[in-house]
Amino acid sequence: MRPENRRRHLLPWAVVGLWVVVIAVAVMFAGKLGGVQRDEAVDYLPASADSTHVEKVRQELPGGETTDVIVVYHRDGGLTAADRTVADEQLARIAAEQKLTAPPKGIPSKDGTTLMYPIASAAPTGPGADKEAAQKAFVEAVRAIATTDDSGTSGGLDIEVGGAGALMADMESVFESIDGTLMIATVLVVAFLLIITYRSPFLWIVPLVVVGAAAVSSMAVVYGMVQAFDVVVTSQSAAIMTVLVFGAGTDYALLLVSRYREELRRVPEPYEAMRTALRNCGPAVLASSGTVAAGLLCLLAADLNSSSGMGPIAAIGVVCALVAMLTLLPAVLVLLGRRVFWPLIPAYGGEVKQRRSFFAAMGSSAARRPVAVLGTGLVVLGALALGVLNLPGAVKQEDSFIDRPESVTAMQRLTDAYPDQSAQPISVMAPTGAAGTALDTARTLPGVADAQRGRSGGGWTEIVVFAKDAPESAGETATIERLRSALGDETYVGGPSAQQIDLADTNVSDRLYVIPLVIVAVLLILVALLRSIVAPLMLVAAVVVVWGASMGIGGLVFEPLLGFAGVDPGLALLSFVFLVALGVDYGIFLMHRMREEALKGAEPEEAALTALRSTGGVIASAGIVLAATFGVLASLPLVMLAEMGILVAVGVLLDTFLVRTYLVTSASVLLGRKVWWPGALSKPPAAEPAPERETVGSGV
Repeated sequence: MRPENRRRHLLPWAVVGLWVVVIAVAVMFAGKLGGVQRDEAVDYLPASADSTHVEKVRQELPGGETTDVIVVYHRDGGLTAADRTVADEQLARIAAEQKLTAPPKGIPSKDGTTLMYPIASAAPTGPGADKEAAQKAFVEAVRAIATTDDSGTSGGLDIEVGGAGALMADMESVFESIDGTLMIATVLVVAFLLIITYRSPFLWIVPLVVVGAAAVSSMAVVYGMVQAFDVVVTSQSAAIMTVLVFGAGTDYALLLVSRYREELRRVPEPYEAMRTALRNCGPAVLASSGTVAAGLLCLLAADLNSSSGMGPIAAIGVVCALVAMLTLLPAVLVLLGRRVFWPLIPAYGGEVKQRRSFFAAMGSSAARRPVAVLGTGLVVLGALALGVLNLPGAVKQEDSFIDRPESVTAMQRLTDAYPDQSAQPISVMAPTGAAGTALDTARTLPGVADAQRGRSGGGWTEIVVFAKDAPESAGETATIERLRSALGDETYVGGPSAQQIDLADTNVSDRLYVIPLVIVAVLLILVALLRSIVAPLMLVAAVVVVWGASMGIGGLVFEPLLGFAGVDPGLALLSFVFLVALGVDYGIFLMHRMREEALKGAEPEEAALTALRSTGGVIASAGIVLAATFGVLASLPLVMLAEMGILVAVGVLLDTFLVRTYLVTSASVLLGRKVWWPGALSKPPAAEPAPERETVGSGV
């Protein structure tokens, strides 16, 4: 066997063998990722905010971080003596079985319908996962006792457990259900779409298995980063990484398989056909993954811990998907040969049936009336963008769940029963030497119903403040701002409501830094790939317009149709990063093929239409797959993930079927060669010199 043939035979087997080893090792660590995920408050808060500092100090106080819950007893017609006896017996049992920071003390409402018992338990020291488990176990133990009525007098008596600790436990339960549900739903959606796309009983299995290998590898790599560098992984960032691996990885597979099938008709050997396919579409896939990874890494500049932590974790997922699709997928396809495409096997020398495709028709209509098409498209997107004016305000904690859990209904009941005092405390951390002054100042401020001294340690003293207004209301927000202003820079004001204020403020400032960084990073990669300035500017402008239209659609459907009472503060920034980085992918696929045709000598209009005709189908398939994978997030029970899934899915579909097919094509036709300015393709081809005339009578 000739050395060249031996290499062709052995290289794919070597690549597959290497991946078998990688997967065997990765499986041992990938399953451990869920055990190191953290969803504590500080993991989602701004790094420099008052509320973050308060949470960190609370963990250092005697007894450590506490789990605060409120046991609520309510009867519409008024509590009876038997009801109070039930409450006393249950709280006595809780105090006997759980280690509380203070004896339970009931606080009756003025109308006599409600009795609340604020209680707290100190969490054990140790790793974050142990604390979360202990906090959740405490809440579950309290609920198990508080829902048991041994006296038989519970008819009409409602018993609920709320408070910050209960809310955390309910959120943790939702997050625990996400991983398995998300993975299964994503695999089923991708498999279904690949079967429809390839119309083959075998071919769809190959990219699905390869993207699964990428997902396992990415989880193992992230777990390794947690162990080596103490990287914080939240359930939110892990969910986004899973979606990106399956969505982006399947997109790359669709592009590569499409080009490979095309080359099999021109090249007799699968190995050479794959080499040609990788050489032609490899730069586009590399640039595509580069834009996504670069955009995600720009999140490192965010002050919000959840955003800055998500950037590198999601980028790892994209890189793992890229490596798998450019190594394992080609190797497996080459080993399987042409038969993997059965029953539609591409024959060497065979011609593709020239049918007038849907995308050819769309491109032709855009080329015939480019000004009208471009103008109409921009007007439609601009009109949709106006929907942002209808977006609801920042979502409250109680509205973060699609199906309201017990903690939320309990807090709503407390808001109704205690209109003169919030049941959710504001935590103030003051230097111990200034704690007395801070306490006196807090008690005199408007909007403060009560203030009490709490624990002290490490030079800090906790002051628990209760506002007169309901949690996360405008009145309570004003009270928190007054506290921060009056108590000065040496004292920190936190608690659940203060955290929401800091989240909203930090997301605004993060957008001012991160969005320009994303745009610059994506532009630089596009300029390097396309050797042009005009084409990258056009592509980036297109995806920014798509983002605006998607946000507008969110304003039209989130509250009016879906009943979401608010928008997650980080939605605008994260959706911008995803839509710009992922949306540019399809522009790269289209413009790279357009540039390839232009290098062959095609005129600008011909190059644009050929590129759309050649890549339109694969771009549509990729867009549908990516939209569907993000759409899986919309089925999850958290408003923030549902909103993210809907927004990105809608944006990807707009980008795929409106912007790429109509607007980019029509703009490219209008610009002509200028779309490649200042590169060599922007200049008209040099005229060929006229043939020399033969001189009559020259004797030659």
